[in-house]
Amino acid sequence: MRLTILGCSGSVPCPDKPASGYLLEASGFRLLMDLGNGTLAELQRHADPLEVDAMLLSHLHADHCADVTALTVLRRFHPSVLGGRALPRLPLHGPSESATRLARAYAPDAVELADTDLADVFDFRPLSGEAFQLGPFEVLPVPVVHPCEAYGFRITAEGRTLAFTGDTAVTDELDRLADGVDVLLAEASWTHDLTRPAGMHLSGVEAGALAARTGAGKLLLTHVLPWTDGDAVLAEAHTTFNGDTRLVEVGDEYEI
Repeated sequence: MRLTILGCSGSVPCPDKPASGYLLEASGFRLLMDLGNGTLAELQRHADPLEVDAMLLSHLHADHCADVTALTVLRRFHPSVLGGRALPRLPLHGPSESATRLARAYAPDAVELADTDLADVFDFRPLSGEAFQLGPFEVLPVPVVHPCEAYGFRITAEGRTLAFTGDTAVTDELDRLADGVDVLLAEASWTHDLTRPAGMHLSGVEAGALAARTGAGKLLLTHVLPWTDGDAVLAEAHTTFNGDTRLVEVGDEYEI
């Protein structure tokens, strides 16, 4: 299983660093995991967006799903599609309101909103707590703590397991998500400070503690806010986890 970092900037994109987005590949199957601001451009460096096989959305904040609208345009109006290429609807597994919320994001104006339906491009499949199969990937969505409906994903393929926290505060569900995984891809939006807003994000200390507590083989830190010192977040994680820990960058590829 290969993980490619399409974007890793927390909350908003910044120069040369798109917001959240990841590409997982195994046995020729290409799975997108979030597609935030700017990630579609980076995706095109690594794969043909018309040949992606499925998508997961952890939640519906723009930094995790804004480029779904751009992908809609590409899959509707690419010359090969207009010329007769038949594309299957892309399975999109996301929160319960994904179909309506993404349609509103795409609608050119309020008049056209009533007629906007993305079902010709996407096969919307609401997430629950149930595991499901996507090609070679077994996906377990785990509800996490964030100001909206949000999930982390535990993904297994080819005998290896990756856990992605999505955006979340500390919760017992994270221990189930990350238990014994080969790689933990954890958000670490900021440094540890008890005055941070509750119920939103992890710190470097908390991401490292999660990796140590669950026996993760490797910790990859992502979703660092542009105004947060990434090196400080990494240093914090090292205080609570002694294993291999990396601060991801756009374009990084990891064999899991």
